[in-house]
Amino acid sequence: MLDKLSFIENKYEELSKKIIDPEVIANTSEWQKLAKEHADIEPIVMKYREYMKVKNTLEEDKEILKEKLDDEMRELLKDEVAEHEEALQRLEEELKILLLPKDPNDEKNVIVEIRAGAGGDEAGLFAGDLFRMYSRYAERQGWKVEVMSSNSQGVGGFKEVIFMIKGKGAYSKLKYESGVHRVQRVPITESSGRIHTSTATVAVLPEAEDIDIEINPNDIRVDVFRSSGHGGQSVNTTDSAVRITHIPSGMVVSCQDEKSQLKNKEKALKILKTRLYDKMLTEQQDEIAQARRSQVGSGDRSERIRTYNFPQGRITDHRINKTIHQLEAFLDGDLDEMIETLITTDQAEKLKQVG
Repeated sequence: MLDKLSFIENKYEELSKKIIDPEVIANTSEWQKLAKEHADIEPIVMKYREYMKVKNTLEEDKEILKEKLDDEMRELLKDEVAEHEEALQRLEEELKILLLPKDPNDEKNVIVEIRAGAGGDEAGLFAGDLFRMYSRYAERQGWKVEVMSSNSQGVGGFKEVIFMIKGKGAYSKLKYESGVHRVQRVPITESSGRIHTSTATVAVLPEAEDIDIEINPNDIRVDVFRSSGHGGQSVNTTDSAVRITHIPSGMVVSCQDEKSQLKNKEKALKILKTRLYDKMLTEQQDEIAQARRSQVGSGDRSERIRTYNFPQGRITDHRINKTIHQLEAFLDGDLDEMIETLITTDQAEKLKQVG
């Protein structure tokens, strides 16, 4: 590991010189590429330097302990050696995590698709709660939320809502949210006070960029129609709603939230590209042996991942057996504790596989 870290440090030094070279700066695309590489490895280099500083101090202390010392000095040095050994172990673990292969999609924006599952109107209301929860979380992170497409239901909530979250590292935090979310509560529509169980599915997809996926214009069919609201009434009098069919895959995306046909078409194409990119990623992941997959992952969307229990005020994530007893705060976007636990569990699984 130390040889690898030494190589990375040398690479960092080379890049540090290159990014201040006037010739490189003049070539914007080349400079951006090198600056990104420099920024990506900087945390590893800083941690490695901290590790080496502690390691050298520890070796010096051990050498001094071999000399003739009075009892008090010897005890002080022994305590210092113990502290440095503990710090060295912690830094080594941190370096192992930093050296894990990065998910190339981690820094990307995401498109989140939430659909009401089993439970009728109550499932739609829960889908609305999840949309608000992720919107509030995004707000806390300083990210932007843009609704791409929605299909609301009469009593509030959504049959389906698709939205983009724009922000650095959005996918790295939200990728573990894909799956079936279950709610247990007394619906507001229920007069007898019985607890119902309803579900909603969440899919978190990394935004596809033009370099990730290219769509042949001949592979798509675009249909336009009039937007409709509750009960099917026309929202506007022009054919502004857009339906795009990707002929090779059979995927269909409709957008009618915007009054402009062009804007609806742009949003529909963005969703289509992202779904096709996700399909490609899923196929690649399916080729990996099950034994080498992370147990947490961002995997099977048919898997029940979390239960929101209102009578007991708790949220339980079934993949990591973690329960939080702050349901109200959680639904208001306070997801940090759960997301951090999912990330560290995933890292631990990957470290086992590397080991």
